Amino acid sequence: MRILNLYAGLGGNRHHWEGEVDGDITAVELQPDIAEAYRERFPGDRVVVGDAHQFLLENFRDYDLIWSSPPCPTHSRMWGRNRTPSYPAMNLYQEILFLQRWAPGAWVVENVKPWYKPLVEPAGASGRHLFWSNLELFWLPEPPPLPPGFMCEATPQMLADYLGIEPALIRCGKSHDPKQAMRNCVHPDIGREIMDRARRQLSPELSITSEQPVDNQWITRGKLE
Repeated sequence: MRILNLYAGLGGNRHHWEGEVDGDITAVELQPDIAEAYRERFPGDRVVVGDAHQFLLENFRDYDLIWSSPPCPTHSRMWGRNRTPSYPAMNLYQEILFLQRWAPGAWVVENVKPWYKPLVEPAGASGRHLFWSNLELFWLPEPPPLPPGFMCEATPQMLADYLGIEPALIRCGKSHDPKQAMRNCVHPDIGREIMDRARRQLSPELSITSEQPVDNQWITRGKLE
């Protein structure tokens, strides 16, 4: 299985994939220091430092499964607090609609639960996160309870314990707050659950070489067998 992990960050979603994935993983991250931290955690992955949004447009046909986690600040319920007014980033919905129309395989787009009603109905939810996908993502389990003071007071050690990540592996250079990088992570247990569902639901009938876009329908074992 060829997997594309966009806006990879520290790879919270990726943390438990080792037992679920038999294939190649490409991670794309814009910030070099965070990309280096990802590379240290997952030395077997191919890591690309660059614009994930553009990389998706240019390379989407090359992967069996695409996971994208576009930046969330302007969708978060924290938006507007001590920030200069700005337009919301619409990469999230651009990628959802693009993948609905053009993805030749399976895909997942993740973001935080927004301060507004989602403009596109998500496929599933878990904890702080919504997931848009052509996989069946109903009834996702809930992650463990957030540590006290998750958004502000929680220490790096508390966040690392919550994610099950060794603190020594959380190095983001001088330009990024490791606490923010960890808060941005999907909990590894949820990443493992979604990858397990993708592995079970995918079929060889989904050809990544097809030039015809896949209809916007749920991918289920029953429909493909």
